[in-house]
Amino acid sequence: MATDIGIALASTEAHFAQILSLQRRYHVAVLPDDVQSREGFLFVEHTLPLLARMAAASPQAIALHDGRVVGYCLSLPPALQADVPVLAPMFEQFGKCEWRGRPVSEQRYVVGGQVCVDRAYRGQGLLARLYRRLGTEVAAACELCVTEIATRNGVSVRAHGKMGFEAIGTYSHGDEDWVIVAWELGRA
Repeated sequence: MATDIGIALASTEAHFAQILSLQRRYHVAVLPDDVQSREGFLFVEHTLPLLARMAAASPQAIALHDGRVVGYCLSLPPALQADVPVLAPMFEQFGKCEWRGRPVSEQRYVVGGQVCVDRAYRGQGLLARLYRRLGTEVAAACELCVTEIATRNGVSVRAHGKMGFEAIGTYSHGDEDWVIVAWELGRA
């Protein structure tokens, strides 16, 4: 039940290790295609040192049940973009995407996601609670939360749309088509 699940900020090595454990279980490389289409999937792989650097620079929201991480919403400030080279094409697109008539790259933003909720805890509104916590934490410093989603990840596209994210661009890179979405933090 969602009332038993607290939303906090990741701050310990144990939190980071549990985030990585969830990430490994739901990564695109390990999930069969039918599970990916039904449940969604994750692309980026992080490391313990990277998560620690991210948490030092920006809040990392986690859902906790009985002291265990059962969901997370990571955030990446633009200043750390070089630490995640696989996201370079996304950051390049931010100069081409506009929000309210201005390029995203010229606005105060944080990259939201990767976001993941353990299978056993889905359907309880945790994605929204995680993003709202992130939004509350960064709203004073950022106008937008921006992320990209593989278009074939319909579960994530729909969940972000329900959360209030709006599509602001699309592009192709490698074998994937991507949609870039933004959420106005003042609406958090």
